Amino acid sequence: MSTTTAVAPLTIQDAELLVSAANRAAEASGVTVSVSVLDAGGNLLAFRRDDRAVLISGETSTRKAYTALQLNSPTADLVEAVQPGGLLHTLPTALDRPLLFLAGGVPVHRDGRLIGSIGVGGGAPDQDHGFAVVAVESLV
Repeated sequence: MSTTTAVAPLTIQDAELLVSAANRAAEASGVTVSVSVLDAGGNLLAFRRDDRAVLISGETSTRKAYTALQLNSPTADLVEAVQPGGLLHTLPTALDRPLLFLAGGVPVHRDGRLIGSIGVGGGAPDQDHGFAVVAVESLV
């Protein structure tokens, strides 16, 4: 008999809530951003780029979300680890994958399990991280 309980996956409704919450937080701060939400398999569930946000923010938000998902860690917590001498120093060049070690990517958990991630790009890294955290906290 299995004691494992199923955890509901990240739904499109969850993803839309995350995008809206991050955008509201950014707008309240006067910042224009792009927001990407990935499911546990790394598939894009939702994306929105404010039409005034810098174009590259779309790409950075998705890469931040991907990095947070793959390493199950906020990207803000990984910035030091990829610096010369850091534990993950060679990781950015070791893989042919779209990793980005800038703050703004945050994993999304439900009942202690990784179910996806969110990435925010367009503001300063600490702002992007804060908007992503606010969004994840809104998902209860």
